[in-house]
Amino acid sequence: MAALRADAAPVEMRRTVTREAVVDAALTLFAARGYHGTALSQIADSLGIRTPSLYNHMRCKHELLETIIERTLDDVVTDFRAAVHGVTDPVERLRRATRVYALRHATHRRAALVVNRDVPSLAEPALSRLRARRREHERELRAIIVDGVEARAFHVESPALASFAILEMCVSIARWFRDGGELSPDAVADEYSGFALQIAGCPGLHRGADG
Repeated sequence: MAALRADAAPVEMRRTVTREAVVDAALTLFAARGYHGTALSQIADSLGIRTPSLYNHMRCKHELLETIIERTLDDVVTDFRAAVHGVTDPVERLRRATRVYALRHATHRRAALVVNRDVPSLAEPALSRLRARRREHERELRAIIVDGVEARAFHVESPALASFAILEMCVSIARWFRDGGELSPDAVADEYSGFALQIAGCPGLHRGADG
């Protein structure tokens, strides 16, 4: 048998591991185990590399959490604004805003679980910055309800409570939704958009096709 070459590259060196692969592996494990319940060695094992090799793609585990949460919150705000852009009717704005948020929690469950559980694990200044980003979405949703109340399209005493109820309702989807179940993500999103209109006290409920 021929002797192994002394300079033969280890298996790990031949693997192509990108930063995106590291972030995705961390996302999967954080969603399943929680941020504090996940060790860097577990992330490395899931990628088939040694733990020190992770530092080619990150500074620390906290950086992975911050990246996941920041990207998710940015996507939430971007989706929200795209959904309501150019729509003036507050009823349709609320329906669309809720639908896109509900749909995200059915189709991006890993990220939703991490964001809604592990934000308090962030260190400053990331904690304050990303909490502010999250509040930005809530304020814009609440503004739709306020506009609807002023236009007499909605009848609710507290737009703030209504907005919190709608957001929390959608957040729960990530905990119970499973692919291949009785309802598709789109069906769930349609139902929840109708629930949101009820919460806001809309007297003339309608669920037009999203478009």
